[in-house]
Amino acid sequence: MQRLGLILAVAVFALDQISKPWILSVFEDRFQAIEILPFFNLVLVYNRGVSFGMFTNDLTHGPYLLAGLAVVIAACVWWFLLRRCEKTIMAIAAGLIIGGAFGNALDRLLYGAVVDFLDFHAAGYHWPAFNVADCAIVVGAAVLVFDGLFGGAKPLKE
Repeated sequence: MQRLGLILAVAVFALDQISKPWILSVFEDRFQAIEILPFFNLVLVYNRGVSFGMFTNDLTHGPYLLAGLAVVIAACVWWFLLRRCEKTIMAIAAGLIIGGAFGNALDRLLYGAVVDFLDFHAAGYHWPAFNVADCAIVVGAAVLVFDGLFGGAKPLKE
């Protein structure tokens, strides 16, 4: 189980980190969104805050504090994966969250912000731009919630 989670974490991290330099090269000399589909654009957004740009800060050490927080959270999930994870679905969720958290933490250290570029929209409304790491974190968290609600609880081994 643990191996599956760690492999998934590495795969998510790698895919996220491959996508960032690519999108930065695409937008090297562009300032506008690139329409891919009627409901999907590629954009370049530097998210200096946390989820959906909340708590945006201009503090000198802000990126380091947020990166550190992401690493601490990922380390806690990693500990859970290594010590307590008994179900395949939980290993998948943990791997997604760990890979995404480390991907966004590295962005903060490299760029001072998280590089977001996926822009979905409908009827004039745009969802906040996001990236591969964000997708992995959201899916991993949704899997945790789903399993918690419908997966049938197992007692923890002590």
